[in-house]
Amino acid sequence: MKATTTQTSPTTRRPAGGRKTALWRKYLPHAIGLGLVLLLVNALRPQPLAVEIGTVKHGPLTLTVLEEGKTRIRHRYIISPPIAGYLNRVALRQGDRIEAGKTVLATIQPQPASFLDPRARAEAEARVKAAEATKMQRETQIERATAALDLANKELVRARELKKSGAIATRDWDTAENQVTVLTRELHTAEFGRQVADFELMQAKAALTQAENPGSEKVEPMKIVSPIDGYVLNVYEESARMLAAGTQIMEVGDTNDMESEIELLSSDAVGVHPGADVSIEEWGGDAPLRGKVTVVEPGGYTKVSSLGVEEQRVKVRVGLVDPLPPGAMLGDRFRVEARIVTWHSDDVLQVPTGALFRRGGDWMTFVFENGKAHQTKVEVAHNNGVAAEVRAGLKEGQRVLVHPPDAVAEGSAVKARE
Repeated sequence: MKATTTQTSPTTRRPAGGRKTALWRKYLPHAIGLGLVLLLVNALRPQPLAVEIGTVKHGPLTLTVLEEGKTRIRHRYIISPPIAGYLNRVALRQGDRIEAGKTVLATIQPQPASFLDPRARAEAEARVKAAEATKMQRETQIERATAALDLANKELVRARELKKSGAIATRDWDTAENQVTVLTRELHTAEFGRQVADFELMQAKAALTQAENPGSEKVEPMKIVSPIDGYVLNVYEESARMLAAGTQIMEVGDTNDMESEIELLSSDAVGVHPGADVSIEEWGGDAPLRGKVTVVEPGGYTKVSSLGVEEQRVKVRVGLVDPLPPGAMLGDRFRVEARIVTWHSDDVLQVPTGALFRRGGDWMTFVFENGKAHQTKVEVAHNNGVAAEVRAGLKEGQRVLVHPPDAVAEGSAVKARE
């Protein structure tokens, strides 16, 4: 029996690289579909809003009120004749420079008949005695002001040493510094008063001298000389004519004796106190001038604004601390802007004002934490429009949203704007 031989053909094996290619081709459409789904989901998911971020921190905070005003010469003197007579034409004009005891402001030709009157002679003698008493009073005021200023300067020197070591409070230092400024101005006022008293005494003696010579046919004219160094501010009588005693001829003053008169709303003036720091701006110079509040007038007045609204205003007088730069001419009744400090603290917890908004009667803010905005109630006190003092609700170092858009709500996803 013949055996049958069976031949088996060998199995064809695919290479490993071909198998991987087949798997890739098999799952490629699924991968593409999954990617498109993920892209669609990501596109439909809300994106974090880009917002400005601020930080709650400690630092100095100052509240100010800004208002317009004008400069004014503090001590103005009205020139008038002590006797009746004929005024010769006045040669001086507004703005002319004058020197104390040298510049002749006006010349009066007295009426001879007036000196024959015993009553006029008695009045002239009384004016001399009154002028002498006034001069003695001014000298006493100068002595008192000088002594007070010397004591204040000694206190300021001691306070300066304590300030270097940090052993004095800022308020005490400001008080000592302001006391020197105020007393210096008081001394200048007393000195100006003595100059005026000397002038009035000289005028009274001149009138008495002419009254004691009633029989003279030719009466010497009376020359009225300047009582101060300064400028002619106004001329009221220019032409030659007869004048009665006491008629105003001109007004003189010294531009170095300058202050500012600021008209504040009565609601703002309540928070202003003498000695408060002031920055004089928009006066025409490159840098602001430092000043101090000297007087807050106790009485107000009604002023109609440019919009026709009646406002209660209060005048606040500000003395200049810094001297004018060389060449600067800040004259009488010039327009200025004053930024008056109403409150200040060297170290308070504060938040940017732009991060605050109202919700009912409460102040609110959005705190930035872990990419989310969380609405938080805040208790604030002083606010200067840039930063606000935080009393409760926030801690130092927390980050808040500044000027958040309307789309931001509790739990909204946000990110810091680059």
